[in-house]
This record gives sequence, C-alpha cells and structure tokens, in this order.
Amino acid sequence: MEEKKNILTYEGLRKYEDELQDLKVVKRKEVAQKIKEAREQGDLSENAEYDAAKDEQRDIEARIEELEKILKNAEVVVEEEVDLNRISIGCKVTILDVEYNEELEYKIVGSTEANSLKGKISNESPVGKALIGAKKGQTVQVETQAGVLKYKVLGIERSN
Repeated sequence: MEEKKNILTYEGLRKYEDELQDLKVVKRKEVAQKIKEAREQGDLSENAEYDAAKDEQRDIEARIEELEKILKNAEVVVEEEVDLNRISIGCKVTILDVEYNEELEYKIVGSTEANSLKGKISNESPVGKALIGAKKGQTVQVETQAGVLKYKVLGIERSN
C-alpha cells in the first residue's frame, strides 16, 4: 500500500523541520541528562524521576519518528504558483456564511497542518472539500450533521 502524501505549505514544512531539529539536537540531550541524573540517585525501581525521564524520552522518540514520516512523504505546495481563480491548497479565502451573514477567513492546507483554532482548514474537511475548486462569487453547500451550510466565496488570495 502506497503511503499517503502529506500536503504541506512551505510554512508548515519549515515548522516541522524546525521541530524535528529541536527534538533531535536539544530535547534528546536534555532527557539523556535527566536519565543520567536519575540513575545517579541509585535504586531505579522506585525512582519517579527516572520513570518520568524514560517516559519523556519515549514521547520524544515517537514524535521524531512521526515527524520523519510526515517529512518523508511531504509534498510542498508552492504558494506563489497557486492559481487565484479557483480555491486550492495554499490559498487564503474569505467566505460569507449565508445563514448567519458572517464573514470567515480560512487558509486551506493539507490535513497534516490543519488547525481550526488558527484558521487553517484541511482540504479533506467537509468545508475544505466543498471550497476546493470554487471561484470568487460562487456559493458552495456543505452537508453537515446540523444540516446544509451555504458559503459564498468573497475572495481568494495568496496566504503569504
């Protein structure tokens, strides 16, 4: 089975590379030092600091593995080359929630980078799927559990 491509913006790629570098260079050394100090305290069977440091080490190694997998399968969207006639990954869109007459602004990103609290929605989310390919002035419908939502595309621009 072929692994799924992780679609990333250049900003997302940099963020993951920086985090990976920090984990490998800084955090690994910090946790190794914690383990060393805990070992020096003697009996490891009842040593909470040692157990906590080993847990932290396991978490760091798991995150490193996860980041390496994301980066290995990364496909970077060149935002300067994004076609602004239609919504695609890497665009910032302004839409109008027709029912509530509320303007919303989102950046369309790959699922790996999605973070609704920061206004980044995935191309695989219901709203993202509905918006992909839409043009300025077009109204799209999104089927949700709460019913059908309608959004009118007000603007499409580069996100950087």
